[in-house]
This record gives sequence, C-alpha cells and structure tokens, in this order.
Amino acid sequence: MAVVHSSATIRPTKQELLETVLDGPVEIVGAYRFDDPDGEVGVEGFLVRRDDLLQHVLFSYRGAILAEDGARLVGTMEHSELGPRWIYDGATDPVAVACVRRAILGEQAQAVLELWEDGRLVGTREPAVRVSPVAGDAAGSTAGGTGDPAGVVHVLREPEEAASGPALLATWDGGRAVIARLD
Repeated sequence: MAVVHSSATIRPTKQELLETVLDGPVEIVGAYRFDDPDGEVGVEGFLVRRDDLLQHVLFSYRGAILAEDGARLVGTMEHSELGPRWIYDGATDPVAVACVRRAILGEQAQAVLELWEDGRLVGTREPAVRVSPVAGDAAGSTAGGTGDPAGVVHVLREPEEAASGPALLATWDGGRAVIARLD
C-alpha cells in the first residue's frame, strides 16, 4: 500500500515539480504508485498533458541522496510528515526501474492508496490511472529473461501504441497507452 498523508503539505508541490521538469504548465491526467518492497522509496508515475502532448513522468521519492551513477536528481521537496525528500527521475532510479520491470512481468501490482490522518488509516482511494501488464506481439520471447531493464516511455501515443513485447499498459478515464516496455 502507498501511504498518503491526508493533511500533509509538500513544497514544492508535485504539480510544480512536473512543470519544472517539463518546462512549462501541465495538466495532470492522473497518477499511479508502486510499493518499494523494502519500504524506503516512493515510486509514482504521472500522465500529464503539456500543450497537445501526452507525457509519462516517473518520479522516485527518497529520504536521502541516492549515490548511484546515472541517477538524475529532479529536485528536493519538504514533506510536512516525512521531512526532506530527494526526487529523482524514476527512469534512472534502480528501485523505480525494478518496480516497473516487475509490473511488466506481472510480478508486482500497483499500490493501493491508503489515506492516513493523525497516525491512523481513514480510508483508501482508487488511483486515476490503472496499470496492467500486456504480453504484446512477442509474448514469452523476453518475459522472465535475463534482466532486461524496463524502458519507460516518456511521450505517449493515443490510442494505445502496440507493444512488440512485454509492456505496461496504463488506462485512465478516456484513454490508454503503453507506458513502459522491456528493452
């Protein structure tokens, strides 16, 4: 489950981070989350519109700086419940990439969003974006392979772009598109 602190404030907001990364105003179509099996890293994917382009942005949220070659720091935020967070481009964060890869292979479902307030569970919320694995045309050819990394798709094609192999399909009110595939 992904814990959402109902009364928390964050600065800058996720909207502001997305606008910084994409260099201008965006409309958030929806989001989804994955649970880090170790419970340390938040992984959240956003579908956003910038002008007429639908884009997929994957963030990872960490409580400390990631000392990993190739990891791209997007920025920092102050979370009123969790303290400082370092935000990375999830496509460059090994934990986020591993979550996406497991999801493509059907080994990890997206997280249930649990709403917490004052230290207690007050409910759950359905994500605006649902993700599910698809086999694609080459079903079985790379599934369960030798560690092929997940390729995060950044610019999405509507309607759904065909997957040539195992992929992750996002569905939201009014659309669907492949958001990641095995390379």
